[in-house]
Amino acid sequence: MRGVFIKLAPVIFLVLWSGGYATAKLGLQHAEPMSFLALRYACVLVLMWPVYLVLRPEVPTRLISWVHLAVTGLFKQAIYFGMSYLAFADGLSARGVALIVSLQPILEAIFAPLFVSEIVSRFRWLGLLLGLAGAALVIGSRQEISTASWAGVVFAVTALIAMSAGSIYEKRFGVKQHPVVATIVQFTVGFLVIWPIALVREGFAIEYTPALFASLAYLVIGNSIIAVSLLLYLIREGEVSRVSALLFLVPPAASLIAWAILGEEMPLLAWLGMAVAGAGVLMASKPGGKKPSRVRISR
Repeated sequence: MRGVFIKLAPVIFLVLWSGGYATAKLGLQHAEPMSFLALRYACVLVLMWPVYLVLRPEVPTRLISWVHLAVTGLFKQAIYFGMSYLAFADGLSARGVALIVSLQPILEAIFAPLFVSEIVSRFRWLGLLLGLAGAALVIGSRQEISTASWAGVVFAVTALIAMSAGSIYEKRFGVKQHPVVATIVQFTVGFLVIWPIALVREGFAIEYTPALFASLAYLVIGNSIIAVSLLLYLIREGEVSRVSALLFLVPPAASLIAWAILGEEMPLLAWLGMAVAGAGVLMASKPGGKKPSRVRISR
């Protein structure tokens, strides 16, 4: 059963994560970016605390374990999503952000050997480059990478660095905590960072409409709870460079979902890009070479 779940988990993660782009686009028509993100995090916490009280999962017994969870939350929830939403607010298109963030597997493949003792083979490097090329084809075919301010580009690049750092940090220092505990800690960190920014920058401006609630429901349950839990699971079970290669499929999959939900055009070049990205991910996901022994870290 576990083997079947491991095979299905990447597919489920890809669909849920990619669907967040089109869904967020709907929600952001009714709320300012940081306000919407803060509301999203608040809803996640409202849902997760009753689950914790019912399940009563074990919690970390050492302070350093809490610190590792909090740092991962800072990178992935506060900085990554926060910077991505600020990039949207400063004029960078969703696909522009997606193109920049899709560099994550390359960034991790470069730095993972230094921190988590992973060896990235030449064959896997070729797969990573093919994945990037396919993602660029999909996004470029849409001709929607709008010209944005330098601040928007800097925000997106910061999001890229934060997500890469968070994944490597999770693999290097992460402890196998119950997903409910990890979710509560990390989204609490995200909320505590994002909410004051939303309050000061936007006055927590939100227009409560059915479309907003529908978008929020998907982002909270499918994107924030299920997809993030799957991402943490995949990072802990597989090599960072193999797991992050899945993100090359996010821009193509996001474009496909937007085509189905929003009726956005999918040119022939975009379909070709999806095929190239898929081939690249398949190559990058093949088992790598030998790993050097790792230094055991006391936690």
